[in-house]
Parts: sequence; C-alpha cells; structure tokens
Amino acid sequence: MKRNKTLIAGTILFSVLLAAIVVSWLWTPYDPEAFAGSSLEPPSASHIFGTDNFGRDIFSRVMKGAGTTLTVGLMTVSVGAVVGVSAGALTAYYGGALDELLMRLNDAITAFPSILLALVIISVLGPEKTSNLVISLGIAFIPSFARVSRTAFSREKTQNYVISARLMGAGDVRILAVHILPNTLQVLLPAVTIGFNNAVLAEASMSYLGIGVSPVDPSLGFMLKASQSYLFTAPWYAVFTGLAIVLMVFSVGLIGDGIKKSGRSE
Repeated sequence: MKRNKTLIAGTILFSVLLAAIVVSWLWTPYDPEAFAGSSLEPPSASHIFGTDNFGRDIFSRVMKGAGTTLTVGLMTVSVGAVVGVSAGALTAYYGGALDELLMRLNDAITAFPSILLALVIISVLGPEKTSNLVISLGIAFIPSFARVSRTAFSREKTQNYVISARLMGAGDVRILAVHILPNTLQVLLPAVTIGFNNAVLAEASMSYLGIGVSPVDPSLGFMLKASQSYLFTAPWYAVFTGLAIVLMVFSVGLIGDGIKKSGRSE
C-alpha cells in the first residue's frame, strides 16, 4: 500500500470527507434547517459556502447532505452485494438447474436499465421513505454483483485448495465462506467501489427528480435540484453541492483503482 499512490490518495480524500460527515452528526456551524443569514449570500468568513435561497448555511447542509448520500450509498451497495454475491456464489458452486434459474432471472433484471428499474420499484413501494429508495436501488444493482461473483467463484472452485478442503470433510458453506470468498475479494472489492459510486449518482439523480430520500433529510441531490434556479444569480450554491458529490465519487473511484493495481502487482 505504501507504493500504491492511487490507493493512498483515495483513502486520504475519502477519510477527509468521512471525518466531515462524522463531525456533522455531532456539530455543524449552523443548524442545517434554520435561517442563518440573508438569502443567497456569497461565500464569506461567516458562511464559507454562502447561503441558499432560504438563508440556510450551505456548508452545514452539505455536511449533513453528504452523510445522507453516503448512508444511502452504503446501504444500497450492501443490499446489492449481499444478495448478488450470494446468488453468484451459489450458481457458480452448484451449477445445473440452480445456475440456469438464477442466471435467467438475473438476465431478466438486467434487461431493464438500472435507473428505470429503480423508478418502477419505488413507484410501487412509494417515494416517501428512504428505505424504499435503498431497496429499489439495491435490487437494481443485484445483477452486476451476481455476474462478477459468479465468474470469480467459478474460477476458484476448481483450485487445489478447494478440492483439498472438500476431501478433508469441509462443508459447502465453509468452503464458500472461509476458503473461496477471501480469494475473490481482489475482484469483488473493486466491484463494490464501482457499485457505491453508481449508488451515489443514482441517489443524487433520484433526489434531483424529487423521488429520492425523505424531504426532511438534507440530500445533495435535493440541494442540487434547488440550486438549478440560481445558476446565474448564485452559482456557488450548485458548485459546492456538486463538488461534494464529485469528490465522494472520485475518492471511492481512486480506492477502487488502487485495489485493482494491488491485485495486478501481486
């Protein structure tokens, strides 16, 4: 890791963002939902990111909104990764009818664009709850994780260490979880970082359309939507909000590239 500058840069940048999010759980310069000054004040010593159209401090809202976006991204990836990796591992290990059934189901989900599929699911579940957004995006991301894990587990299940573990009496669950899974992390972790970035962008897009997280929770997507009416009169509103999304995606992308480089160097 000391020689992997990409991984180091991504880790440092993401750590800074994560530290700001953690701090926002305990303290922000101003109440994100309270009036903190005149509307659309430019960046100054009092409000380093300026204020929005309601006079709320943008820096405080970006801190809170980044936390909401990060939480939705992590939860979405968790749903997609747990279900997708499990399905891919089972189909790769057992094959046969189970492989055929789950892969055909996977193909059916893949036939729909992920955002379109998420829109359909959230229209059924209802757009009022953040949990519905997480479920809809998580389902949309299952196919990509299933395919990656299926390929990785298929390659590993024929290795000598798996055959030896089976001859020694290890059960299927132990072989999958203890022996094969750790040897697929070099493939799965970059897929997780890509999935996280896609989830962050999807959350921002859904919130931008007004069907994302609950309106009571500050969200970078909702803030970006609100800022579009003031692109010429108060450009800092959109710039700082968009910059937070870009930095989050960029830092995780660097971490994913760094993990890939580590895998190739080994």
